[in-house]
Amino acid sequence: MINEEEVKHVAELARLELTDEELSTFSKQLNDVIDYFKMLDEVKTDNVEPSFHPLRTENRLREDETGKCLDRKKVLETAVHSENEYFKAPRIT
Repeated sequence: MINEEEVKHVAELARLELTDEELSTFSKQLNDVIDYFKMLDEVKTDNVEPSFHPLRTENRLREDETGKCLDRKKVLETAVHSENEYFKAPRIT
């Protein structure tokens, strides 16, 4: 059972200022959470395999394949700024 003094102590460690009403509210809420976990402890999970993700995940990436490239000169002709066969962009600092 978590009491208001424990909530106050944790709040002080976290540099939080709580009112007496908040201490009472948080104490009750934390005890409700702990009671809920106690209920979960009662669930029989002997034959349940552990899972790390609630949904089945699959790798949907395709294999890399070479293809036809764009012509460098044509691409650079459409660029707003280019220099020495490269795109030119503003310096990021």
